[in-house]
Amino acid sequence: MEFKLFDKERDIKFLKRLAIAVVVIACLLIIKDEILWDIGYYDDLTGELTENNSYDEEYFGYCNVAKIDLKGFIDIEAYEDGDVGSSDIIWAIENAENSDDIQAIILDVDSSGGVAVAGEEISNALSYANKPTVGLVRGMANSSAYWAIIGTDKIFASKNSDIGSIGATMSYLDYSKQNQLQGINYNSISSGEFKDAGDPNKTLTWEEKQYFLRDINIIADNFIEAVVEKRNLSIEEVKKIADGSSMLGEKALEKGLIDEIGDLYDVRQYLEDLIGEEVVLCEEY
Repeated sequence: MEFKLFDKERDIKFLKRLAIAVVVIACLLIIKDEILWDIGYYDDLTGELTENNSYDEEYFGYCNVAKIDLKGFIDIEAYEDGDVGSSDIIWAIENAENSDDIQAIILDVDSSGGVAVAGEEISNALSYANKPTVGLVRGMANSSAYWAIIGTDKIFASKNSDIGSIGATMSYLDYSKQNQLQGINYNSISSGEFKDAGDPNKTLTWEEKQYFLRDINIIADNFIEAVVEKRNLSIEEVKKIADGSSMLGEKALEKGLIDEIGDLYDVRQYLEDLIGEEVVLCEEY
């Protein structure tokens, strides 16, 4: 009797049948996924089939309102951790403006301010947008951040939000006395009287202070003019509150710096009434 460990012809037939079975199973799985895509999706945690609706579409990437976060120190670019760059915010605004799916834009602000030009750029970009824009203040919108948010069509804020701080400031540390104690002498070689103005290793002169104050007052006046124009207030009204101080939500409403006391739910309702459809936020903006 002849014993065989394997039969070559038999094994080849078995492998062919196995390959066909694998292909058939793969095709059935693809068809199943296509069917489930039309009716819903499986929840990864429960394993249950969930029916598609507008919020499920958000899960898959559909959205119709861009929510842009303006949180942290505002600069032209995000040079350091915690900074937000006006160039990035403007890109997001323009991207939302050019998208056929986006119906409105929310600027979600929590910032104590930053560079004046950065706030002005964001404000102007919002003013140029043709789609509805809404500003939402949760924490604070002060200084340059307030300049930015006044470019929106309507501003919502909490009763406890901190708002305003209309004005301009600059500061730096003076190390001149510390240098003297350490035996360090400061020697300036400059082409003009104000070329080294603001160097932290020397004491600021009265003339240099007036030089800086001139520009600070110009920026403050530009800020006031922007608030007058975009908040539809008189210059007398704005000048009375443009002392650099901020105020809480209800006081800001009384002074015309915001339009409504409300939160994200109120913003959603406002936009749903405005655009005539359910709001689905695009968080990636």
